[in-house]
Amino acid sequence: MYSASQGHPRGLYLLFATEMWERFSYYGNRALLALFMLGALAFDKQMASHLYGSYTALAYLTPLVGGYVADRYWGNRRSILVGGLLMAAGQFVLFWAGSVYYNAALAVPLFYAGLTLLAIGNGFFKPNISTMVGDLYAPGDSRRDAAYTIFYMGINLGSFLAPLICGYLGDTGNPADFRWGFLTAGVGMLLSVITFSLFKNRYLVGPDGHALGLSPADNRAAGQGQHLDQPLTRIDYQRMIVIGILSLFVVFFWSVFEQAGVSLTYLAEESVNRELFGSGFIVPASWFQSLNPVFILIFAPVMAWLWGRLGRAGREPASPTKMAWGLLLLAGGFWVISVGVQGVAPAIKISLLWLVAMYFMNTMGELFLSPVGLSLVNKLSPAKFASLMMAVWFAANAAANWLAGFFSGFYPEPGQPAPSFLGWQIVTLHDFFMLFVWFAACGGIILLLLTKPLQKMMNGIR
Repeated sequence: MYSASQGHPRGLYLLFATEMWERFSYYGNRALLALFMLGALAFDKQMASHLYGSYTALAYLTPLVGGYVADRYWGNRRSILVGGLLMAAGQFVLFWAGSVYYNAALAVPLFYAGLTLLAIGNGFFKPNISTMVGDLYAPGDSRRDAAYTIFYMGINLGSFLAPLICGYLGDTGNPADFRWGFLTAGVGMLLSVITFSLFKNRYLVGPDGHALGLSPADNRAAGQGQHLDQPLTRIDYQRMIVIGILSLFVVFFWSVFEQAGVSLTYLAEESVNRELFGSGFIVPASWFQSLNPVFILIFAPVMAWLWGRLGRAGREPASPTKMAWGLLLLAGGFWVISVGVQGVAPAIKISLLWLVAMYFMNTMGELFLSPVGLSLVNKLSPAKFASLMMAVWFAANAAANWLAGFFSGFYPEPGQPAPSFLGWQIVTLHDFFMLFVWFAACGGIILLLLTKPLQKMMNGIR
């Protein structure tokens, strides 16, 4: 068994590498998706926004199926491998669609088929790899929160590299080049599958030495997994209710944050002076999506150190409190960009520094909410429903991503009738971004008010 004084198990770094390449694939695709729909398939912005939101929502809804299948039948390992292969296939189908983009009768069905494969594959991959991180540690092991922070850095290393590489290859201004970005994303997904396949048997073991991620039947045959048959207690039910309540606030967060792939990409493409400090080099619009993971890689170790220091001093905030502050920081980020575009004429482009500042604030909000939430779900979930509860957490992302696409449809277009949302007339970009300020701020304030009741229902878990 690992002690708290030892380093992390090697399995953590295997999961780090596996998730890094999977996120490289996902974010490489995401960086190009809206631009591909506009520039190659000739979709209008409203249609592209709704399709983007529907696809990303489905990608986070399918984990409910993948988590259930893993808990009841396949186990984590098989689910991850099947999901990875399906996602690789989806990226290669998109490469095919990009290769025949000029033939709408063929390209559009291929585009939909590729997105479907990606969404289904993500359903099997996403909840199961996140669950396995926590399973590497014994209950009460103080290293678990730090492990999720390390794992989260893997996510963001992949998402940092992806827009740069896939964006460089695919976002060239030539619609025929989008396919190379999708092809590169597919290769990244294959690397994820190969890495996991080669080392899973060697490194994916629990603190007592038993193999992790096997099917329930294989666990019982090996004399493991008796805890999976234990009935749920009142405390278990209370903790699962907490996961459900916090998942609602995840919707508030990610529906705003995920504007990065749609409305913020439109903003970068059309309304930001992307010349790099007078050098003559024009930053591709897709590259701005790398700002978030860069800031994550820089500041995640700082936040891990801060939580550790506060924890040792007995002053660490409870997880719901951290998440509430994450929402408020996100509101602050969108307030920054709303100030940047206020009063600016449509033909005038703003400094790229406004976008950089916004991404910094959004990233700090993410660090307060996302890795904290992943760790908390793992700690609160009963063992027999570990992957399923992680899937419930990601299902909130599904609703959030659908809302992200829905909200981005209100992006104001010069010369078009001004849209409105619940009586909020959206005439300018300032009006548009203030919508997200109020949405995130209201979520953060409500969650702060609920912190104490939620702590009570968590029954000692912070």
